Parts: sequence; structure tokens; C-alpha cells
Amino acid sequence: MNRALTVLLVEDDAAVQLGCVQALQLADIPVRAFESAEAVLPHISPGLAGVIVTDMRLPGADGLSVICEARDIDPDLPVIMITGHGDVNLAVQAMRSGAYDFIPKPFSPEQLVEVVQRALEKRRLTLEVANLRRALTLSEGLEGKLVGHSPAIARVRQLVTEVADSPVDVLIRGETGTGKEVVARALHDHSRRRNAPYVALNCGGLPDSLLDSELFGHEPGAFTGAQKRRIGRIEHANGGTLFLDELESMPMGVQVKLLRVLQERCIERLGSNQSIPVDVRVVAATKDDLLARAQQGSFRSDLVYRLNVVNIELPPLRERREDIPMLLEHFMLLAASRYDRPEPRLPQAQLRQLMARDWPGNVRELRNVADALVLGVGPQWVSPHGPAPEASGNDAQPTLTETVEQFERSLIADALQRHAGNVGQTAKRCASPRPPWSTRSGNTGWARGRRLRKPKGPNAPAWPPAPGSPSRSRTRSSGPAADRRRWRRGPRRRRAPDGAFRAPAWGIAGRPPPACAAGAPWPSPRGLRRAEGQVPV
Repeated sequence: MNRALTVLLVEDDAAVQLGCVQALQLADIPVRAFESAEAVLPHISPGLAGVIVTDMRLPGADGLSVICEARDIDPDLPVIMITGHGDVNLAVQAMRSGAYDFIPKPFSPEQLVEVVQRALEKRRLTLEVANLRRALTLSEGLEGKLVGHSPAIARVRQLVTEVADSPVDVLIRGETGTGKEVVARALHDHSRRRNAPYVALNCGGLPDSLLDSELFGHEPGAFTGAQKRRIGRIEHANGGTLFLDELESMPMGVQVKLLRVLQERCIERLGSNQSIPVDVRVVAATKDDLLARAQQGSFRSDLVYRLNVVNIELPPLRERREDIPMLLEHFMLLAASRYDRPEPRLPQAQLRQLMARDWPGNVRELRNVADALVLGVGPQWVSPHGPAPEASGNDAQPTLTETVEQFERSLIADALQRHAGNVGQTAKRCASPRPPWSTRSGNTGWARGRRLRKPKGPNAPAWPPAPGSPSRSRTRSSGPAADRRRWRRGPRRRRAPDGAFRAPAWGIAGRPPPACAAGAPWPSPRGLRRAEGQVPV
């Protein structure tokens, strides 16, 4: 626990110093010994990983001077005072000055080790809290700029945290609108250069003839129209950060001069032979694969390798759709505050449409849509009061519920076809309760109810009947379909007035139906009896 923390011991008595050093070393506590206050003061710095143990009476400056100097450098640095019997008043004064504790002489090694261990534990907790606060501040700042909770954007935030305070150059790659300049600004704001200039330049926004002068500056008379000296962007960013956007648009001649700046950290203005040293960190951004362009001969490979020390890949918005609700709420909140408008609330249906969109403009397009929604002039398909958008092209993607329902309908229709419309057997075969199958079978073209048997015979109609035809409905009790069902089931016996059962007058079980023309409807029972002369016409 105390292995990484060091004790700075200030004691002019060689015997006491040796005894203290040996006692602390036996307790596995690193210690460095000094003989005067002047010798130890250069080793005290803010955030010192250790504590100070000093004698009250020293040659030159005394222990109180050590306490005062240490408190000025780091108010939380523990200082332990060693005092003699006659120095009680000085010990009280030291405690009032901010000393952590005091040890009266003579003292035992165990007493020294106990007090030092308590001070080291306090120092360790103080440093840990400071580090956590620093990390929390940095994390909150990044989460406010790089909004989202997806693993992809979390990796970007982690990488920015790790390299922000380093002096290395950074290459950011991502599609248009993914937030390359936001990342570059975050790298600058969370580095030691945060108080120095941040200079941005779009390499594709200037003609080739002006980009050289804009970057490196020029002297009077360097070219036609150069009336006075001009400081270039690189020199203006001295001590800070230079952001070069659309690096792939930089001409080959300017690439050579930029490579020299990255290697030698000096520039020469146009029309001058004087080298000017610069301390600048270059953050470049591109939407293309620079190595592929280097293989094609349109970009210098040595410049790619020189810039590609740290490479940050920004994912497109379509690869982190789970961040869309958080981003949309963030942008609408900012827009509502900027335009002094109420923040609109999108229904879930509209939010699902936004999440299903591919967003070719990425985060920038989403931010523009959020601004338009707050102003009430957004596109109709994302308006909170308008109809749901019509799915077309890549946006025509069914929801999970629609996909499941479509699969269920297909499964039920296939199972009913195999079991000839028998809902009970279909549900048993698919190991599903019957009520859901009976309810959903209506969406497949099969009617709920009794199983349909295929009619037999030379005059049987076509089978199976078309979906939705009357022959599939169980509610029809008359007509050709009902006659065929009655004929296949056989006649029902009816009770006569005398109590005896007898077959119906129009036929008996197993009697074939009368001949009829192919495709003609089957006659009704009354028609059959009339044809046989049993019913008067």
C-alpha cells in the first residue's frame, strides 16, 4: 500500500537520521534523508507522492519554514514534526501552521512507523480522490461533447482521454458529419495546451495558390499583391493546436512543406529564408483512406506515416443507432435554449423511424433535423405532429414486431396446409395452445372450425378451394358447400313421431350424389327430393 509513497526525512543529527532511516526501511517504507531545509525544498512539488518528516531545530531555516513552504506548494501535503522536551510551544505553533502530527523526543521506532503510516495512508487517499475528480471532470467534459453510450463512441472517448495530454500528432478518420472537428477540439481542450490558440483550417476550402500562404505566411513582396507581412496559421497556432480538415485535398507541394514542419518543427514564410521555430500540435482529419490514395500516387505516403502516430476512427451514425435518442435529445435541448423555444417530444413511432434511417449526413444531419424540429419547420416525415414517414428504399425496414407476426402467419399457413385446415392437429403438431392458433388462422386465409375433407368421386369439384371461398367458411349452413359436407358425413337420422329413428327422405348413408355437369353447383337436399319425385313441384 505504501510502497509507491516516499518519506522525505529532514534531520541534521546523523545518529537520529540513521535510526529513523533503518526503522522506516524495516517497515518497508521508502525514505530519502536530507540534512537541512534548503536541501529538501527543491524536492517538494504539487502532488508529491509521499510525506515529510522534519526536525524542529535545523541548521539555517527551521522546521516551521519547511511547513510553511510545503503548505504553499501543496496544502494537503502531510508534514510530521519531531520536537524535543523544551519545544512544546514550538510544537503547538507547528500544529497551528498546518503540521499533520508531532513526535516528541525520545521516541521509539514503533512510534515513528505508526505515525508515518497514518500520514502515508492519508496522503494516498488524498491523491486518489484528486485523481478521481480529475478523471470525472474530464469524463463529464467529453460526454458533453462526444454524446452517446454505445461501445464505439465509448472507445473514442477513452482514446481521447489517453492521448489528449500527449504531444503527439493525431490523425482522425471518419465520414462527413461524424464529428471530426469535435474530437479535435476535445483533444485541445483536455490537453496542457488548452490556454493556447486553437487554429482550424479547411484544406479543401482554399485554392491551391492561397493555401501555401495561408499556412506558412509571407513577407512583403513575396508575390503580386503581398503588400505587408502576414502571419500564417501554423505560426499563429504556436504553443497550441493546429487542426487541418480535409487533408486529402492538400496539394502535393504543400504536403512536402508540411512534412518538413512536422519533422523539424520550424517554418519559413514565403519570400523569407529565415527559419522560425514553432511548438504546435497538428491534428489532421480526413474522410478518405490516405494509404490507398498514397498507393494511387495522389498523396505522399511519408506524410501519412508521419501523421499516423495516433489514429482515431469515428464510426458513422448508422453503426451506433442506439445513440440516436440521446443525441436527438441533446441537440433539441441545445436548440431549444438557443432559439428560446419549448423542447418538442417525439412519439415512439417517429423515434423508431429516426433510428431506422441510415443518416448519410451522420451526426451533423441529425443536429440539423433537431434544430428544424425545435423551430417547427422540420420535414414532414419527422414532424412530431405529422404522419409517420413512408418507408422507401433503405428505410423500408419492418419493426421486430411486424417481422415476428409475418413469420407466424407464414408458419401457420404452411402448417394448416399440411393438416388440411385442422386447427387442433396443427396446434398439437406445433406444440402451441389452440386458442392462439384459432385466433391467428384467420390471417392465413383458412377459416376456423371443422376440418375440410377432400371430396371424392368423378364429379367432385376442384380441391383445395381457393382461400376465402365460401367452401372454407363454417358459418354457411346451406348451399353447395353445406351439401357436400352433409353428403361426406352421411345423413343424420331423425326421430319420427312414433319415436323410431329413420334416415332422411333425400338419401341414405353412402349413397352417391346424383350426376351433375362438371363445375355445376351441387343440388340442395330439397332439390334432390324434388328430382326423385318425393316433393311436389
